[in-house]
Amino acid sequence: MFALRHKAFAFPIFVCLMLLAACNSAPTSNVQQSMPTARPIVAQPVPATNTPTATPLTPAPQHYSAHAVLSGIARPDDLAFDQQGRLLYSDAHNGTVNRVNADGTVTILQHGIADPEGLVLLSDNTLIVAEQGHNRIIAFPAGATTPSVLRVLPGITSTAACKDGVDGIAYDQTNNTLIVPDSPTGVVYRMSLDGKTLTQLASGIARPVGATVDGQGNVYVADECGGALWRIAPDGKTIRYGGFGMLDDVVLDQHGNALVIDLQPSIHALIRLNLATGQRELLAQRGFIEPQGVVIAKNDTIWVSDDFADIIMEYTPV
Repeated sequence: MFALRHKAFAFPIFVCLMLLAACNSAPTSNVQQSMPTARPIVAQPVPATNTPTATPLTPAPQHYSAHAVLSGIARPDDLAFDQQGRLLYSDAHNGTVNRVNADGTVTILQHGIADPEGLVLLSDNTLIVAEQGHNRIIAFPAGATTPSVLRVLPGITSTAACKDGVDGIAYDQTNNTLIVPDSPTGVVYRMSLDGKTLTQLASGIARPVGATVDGQGNVYVADECGGALWRIAPDGKTIRYGGFGMLDDVVLDQHGNALVIDLQPSIHALIRLNLATGQRELLAQRGFIEPQGVVIAKNDTIWVSDDFADIIMEYTPV
């Protein structure tokens, strides 16, 4: 009996020894594949790509010095720049378009216009004017004293509330056209520079007046009687920024903001609206009675006109 138990005990030992020998003779690579070892994860640098990234916007100025560049001379309304960077302004009360010279004097460029409002100066020095009295767009080629009529707009000017004729206009550099709000009808159009083509962009705005366009083709329109600023995207979708009094004009700065003029008597202010967050800041109010036009330079200097206070104010960042 002892001899049998010894054989039975020896056989399993033999089998185990054979298996161990086989395991030890197995290739190392197979062991690594079947039983990988854990390793710490180390972040690797990502190769550079050509994917563009958004340029971060710099903060807008918070402090300005203010002084009047024009006072008590005329009734300045909408503003624009000429090719030399000098201020141009329309004077609806006197029917003129004027230039503010470096010495503070004023030169009358055009006269005899029925309530001139919005101004656009093209690169060939053609001056395009929104003529509110006749609700039409006229143009003065360089050197001309008699305008040509580019387009009579569909709306009819009347003395009813919010039914005055065309007010502000804007140049769209993305496609070389004009943005023309037809103020009496509440419709915003795109117009070819020769006036032959008129395409509707949006409707249903209480009284669209001042306008501007950003580099992506988004159109911004001040709604004087609707207390709002509208954005019209290239695909036609609209966004309404409400809660204002009576907006008359709008420009865009280089920091992602819209600068709007609110001429409601209880407000009469220059307001900065952050288009991303909706935050609003009152930039200027003192000395205004009924502010009208606004323009901004690349160095963030802002000019605001007030045709009742007879002033053009300049706000320089400090």
